[in-house]
Amino acid sequence: MLHEKSGRYHRVPAHHKAVEYFDAYLEAAGIAKAGTSPLFRTVRGKTRELTDRGMSQSDALHMTKRRAKDAGLPVSIGNHTFRATGITDYLANGGKLETAAQIAGHASTRTTQLYNRNPERISLAEIERIRI
Repeated sequence: MLHEKSGRYHRVPAHHKAVEYFDAYLEAAGIAKAGTSPLFRTVRGKTRELTDRGMSQSDALHMTKRRAKDAGLPVSIGNHTFRATGITDYLANGGKLETAAQIAGHASTRTTQLYNRNPERISLAEIERIRI
């Protein structure tokens, strides 16, 4: 269940790979049995030791930008980039716009379309729909 910025809760199933990565993170972080404590935590100085404090939005953004830079990606990447990438990939793999809107928690498909980074490609099959 996702806690949206508007205070609403949004239930979405997790992809099996996301579950695997999440479980691996919990185990590696040593917080698998931590109960209701913060999942994503700050680090104590340069020790790489996790604190009991949860990350703020700005902490998450700074971490994302550092990791992007380390990977040779543009530092313009932000947390919303992942949202746009997920929607774009879903649609590029044959997903329906209406379902993408539900997954994203958008009330309108017009909002979802703003996140789609794939330009529309017109296929020959689409052109052949024209009856001359």
